[in-house]
Amino acid sequence: MKVDADAITLRDVDLYSPDNFVKGVPYHFYELLRREAPVYRHPEPDGPGFWALTKYDDIVTVSMDSAKFSSWQGGTNIHDLPAEGLTFIRMIMLNMDPPQHTKYRRLVSKGFTPKIVQAMEPHVRNIANDIIDRVSDLGGCDFVTDIAAELPLQVILELMGVPVEDRHLVFDWSNRMIGFDDPDYQTTPEQGQAAATEMFMYANQLAVDRKRSPQRDVISTLMQAEMDGEALTETEFDAFFVLLSVAGNETTRNLISGGMLALTEHPEEQRKLLADPSLIGTAVEEMLRWVTPVIYFRRTVTKDTTIRGQKIREGDKVVMYYGSGNRDEDVFPDGDVFDVSRNPNPHITFGPGGAHFCLGASLARLEIRVMFEELLRRLPDIQLVGQVRRLRSNFIAGIKQMPVRFTPQE
Repeated sequence: MKVDADAITLRDVDLYSPDNFVKGVPYHFYELLRREAPVYRHPEPDGPGFWALTKYDDIVTVSMDSAKFSSWQGGTNIHDLPAEGLTFIRMIMLNMDPPQHTKYRRLVSKGFTPKIVQAMEPHVRNIANDIIDRVSDLGGCDFVTDIAAELPLQVILELMGVPVEDRHLVFDWSNRMIGFDDPDYQTTPEQGQAAATEMFMYANQLAVDRKRSPQRDVISTLMQAEMDGEALTETEFDAFFVLLSVAGNETTRNLISGGMLALTEHPEEQRKLLADPSLIGTAVEEMLRWVTPVIYFRRTVTKDTTIRGQKIREGDKVVMYYGSGNRDEDVFPDGDVFDVSRNPNPHITFGPGGAHFCLGASLARLEIRVMFEELLRRLPDIQLVGQVRRLRSNFIAGIKQMPVRFTPQE
């Protein structure tokens, strides 16, 4: 549902309540903020408030300066955690600053080199076709659970060495951890912690197995790795497992779902892509820009600074809204138009670069491209036939259900 940004005022803006994301990301709020208050002091229930950044250049500036804008100090989510919770999330690479972050990233990046990812393409294509095979003769399915969720889940778990038959355990834990604001998954953060605990127990058993019998997978690599001359602790390994399991499937799943929705809502673009398959590369980049699965990340200011002339104090929270940056009028002409041939397309869906550029960007691009190449080839008339149900979350732009139909294929 599109809302005219001219019909609202800054008093109407609320990017904190998950309820405002159930019908889709509120791009009208972003548009108003970019125009009237690009560095906006946003109120926060039961909190001190935060600075909402909605312009592309400001998001890039903050992302590239880990010394002044810290991921470690307060974590990357808006709400402030108690000391115990903060201690735990600082174990996850996402919530580290250099040089600690650099060491951890170097360790795990060995499993995601361009060479390794490129070599995976035939296997990823086989998995994609197996997924389509399961639904192709049915004439319809739920796109999220039957198609979009399966590919990234199977690929990341295979890379890690998790048995394919256990993939739905990880799917459930991931949903409960990411979707703690959504009543379909859970109702309290405590239940999210319970899901994390279950995942840790599972990870620890895998670690024991790999110590006994190393394989050619990421878990075996982590088991044999050393950080500053010492092996990873159990908690450090658990944190790696959570990050790779959740980040490796949740975001790509929602990108594939959102990309398919964009095509069905813009049939002229779908026809353009079907007529010219060579556009798949630019189409994937446009899907990434258009969907932007991660809504925001937070940083904490380490010393007094200014952004666009606005004084920001040490200890303040700044929150970068990537979907707003990806539609910034100064960077993307006609940013509210979905265009599969858009070029150039310097979106910041994986981050603009720097220390926290998405580790799995190459893998995600491969999975998205291959899945859409096969979907468009085998199910070219796929279309939406019912209500799209979205995740109730101010953090992940997710889709829970999306019924589609297509001509059955023998």
